[in-house]
Amino acid sequence: MYSTMATPEIPKKAKAVVYDNPGTVSTKIMEVDVPEPGPGEVLVNLTHSGVCHSDYCIMANSWKMLPYPTQPGQVGGHERVGRVVKFGPGAETSGLKIGDRVGIKWVASACGNCQPCQAGSDGLCFSQKVSGYYAPGTFQHYILGTANYVMPIPDGLASDAAAPMLCAGVTVYAALKRSNARPGQWVAIAGAGGGLGHISVQLASKGMGLRVVGVDHGSKAELIKASGAEHFVDITQFPTDDNGEAISAHVKSLAEGLGVHAAVVCTASNAAYAQALQFLRFNGTLVCVGFPENDPQPIASAIPAAMIGNHYTITGSAVGNRREAIETLDFAARGIIKTHFRTEKMDSLTGVFKEIEQGTLQGRVVLDLSG
Repeated sequence: MYSTMATPEIPKKAKAVVYDNPGTVSTKIMEVDVPEPGPGEVLVNLTHSGVCHSDYCIMANSWKMLPYPTQPGQVGGHERVGRVVKFGPGAETSGLKIGDRVGIKWVASACGNCQPCQAGSDGLCFSQKVSGYYAPGTFQHYILGTANYVMPIPDGLASDAAAPMLCAGVTVYAALKRSNARPGQWVAIAGAGGGLGHISVQLASKGMGLRVVGVDHGSKAELIKASGAEHFVDITQFPTDDNGEAISAHVKSLAEGLGVHAAVVCTASNAAYAQALQFLRFNGTLVCVGFPENDPQPIASAIPAAMIGNHYTITGSAVGNRREAIETLDFAARGIIKTHFRTEKMDSLTGVFKEIEQGTLQGRVVLDLSG
């Protein structure tokens, strides 16, 4: 239905939200030049962009593992949906048409030729461009996309609901697959009420047949239960000075007294990692998803004797590949997963980031870029 649209008029300049003072919680709306698509590229008129904890970390310069500090004027964002409005040379061969809805994710482009790409791990591409960090992000009206790498949006999925699936959704889907947990087995989701976590609970329980223990702050209990968790564990009800022994014992008691088969850490908390490894039963797998901020710390409970004696596996999981993104969008289009989100305008972004900083945001925020 989208291919019949006429080519829209494209302005010379358009609005964007930039990080005007990186290192602080501050954004500013300004006008930027609308880019011209190069060979193999399409120009996309964005209508919606999700807001992710990763965007906050890039704005605040709180991820010490990044090679460079964020620069003033950086346009952030990496979960976006819009319509193709112009082709660069050769892009017509991609099969896209003017008016097609497409999405662009954290890895905005991948070369397709390096070893990670050839191994199906294009999220680790050696030549990747990361949206919103030293490449233009999605908090703006127009952006370039690689014609062969943008994600087709299913007709039955609304654009505002699709946007968070392009990072939060595909990230946790890839993580659950890497956990190797099978239908009927137990998985613990740490940070289960957050933007990634509540989608992870839905995917695990409704899409993959897993039994879920959701772990988070007590204020997020209802969201986690509604998302499909069989049990909820309130982190505030357990001591913080016992190396995680009490909460770990409780989680194990909920999973047949043995512990979970896999634990997926969606929160950016070193304490959560130290606890989650202890949630596991023998042969269990811990999947690292959330990037803790500030100076890197090892997982405190990853003692060699425990790792050896229980055959634990620790694995990392970055954003999923293109195929996993398409599969995630299909889950959403079929109604198996839904993002709990609210919609805000571009001028509300600073306030949204303050909620993320304070840890009070439930689910996700999607920016309506139409104004």
